[in-house]
Amino acid sequence: MRTIGIMANQTKPTAISVAKKLIDLIEYKGASVRLDLDLASVIGQESKGISLDDFPIHVDCTFVLGGDGTLLGVARKLAGSRIPILGINLGYLGFLSEAEPEDLSASVDRILAGEYCVEKRLMLEAEVIRQDEVVKRGISLNDIGIAKGSFSRMITCTVKMDETYIGTYSGDGVIISTPTGSTAYSLSCGGPIVWPGLECILLTPICPHTLASRPMVLPANGTLEIEVAANHNEIGVTIDGQEGFTLERGDIVRVKHSPCSTHLIKWKERSFFEVIRKKLQEQ
Repeated sequence: MRTIGIMANQTKPTAISVAKKLIDLIEYKGASVRLDLDLASVIGQESKGISLDDFPIHVDCTFVLGGDGTLLGVARKLAGSRIPILGINLGYLGFLSEAEPEDLSASVDRILAGEYCVEKRLMLEAEVIRQDEVVKRGISLNDIGIAKGSFSRMITCTVKMDETYIGTYSGDGVIISTPTGSTAYSLSCGGPIVWPGLECILLTPICPHTLASRPMVLPANGTLEIEVAANHNEIGVTIDGQEGFTLERGDIVRVKHSPCSTHLIKWKERSFFEVIRKKLQEQ
């Protein structure tokens, strides 16, 4: 591991100072650094800046400074590149991150010494189909959400898997989640916590208007099709809660396992269950 890329959420108050400290540490320890172009410009090190498209060519791994949202955005941008990502938490929860700002020196040492493991995380790809035409595509690490607007009435989602009818859910919508996303929006809607190494897809109703509607764990090789119906036009689909697209009545959202994946750097001694206890049970 000789070249490390750095991306940062510059809206975080400490992002620039942490990035500068990280650059000094990496170079002091004999490795080289590449920065995304915006970060390189802000800190006055344009010679180290490269475009996002060039990261797979020039870096061995990427440090992401920010919160979970920052890491999700980077994961989508680097989808398919297989670049290992180390999250350094500058946010609140930092569930996907593995390091904290106070651990920078130790984290760099561990990366350069190869004292880590890489977890391959399943991603989803989604298509919005309108009158037999694909009008939107996206990829997600956490989830695809289909939901009503803030003040509108309920919507109805009819769900099929591989053309087999699963059920009809009337309420605020549904979430189609990866195991990684099982601890995000799906969890807040009553979905299960799923070990991230499993190959599966979660279907979680949002505020369903029936006691019979329950979350389901489905095979990762299945293709879900969700047809949306409502007597209003305030319906949308979101990707990782960050990208949105307005749906129309009768649209079909098709979701399936993506051929791309996200590769997260994790410390070998830190288990998923320890993260659950620290990040969720002790809040």
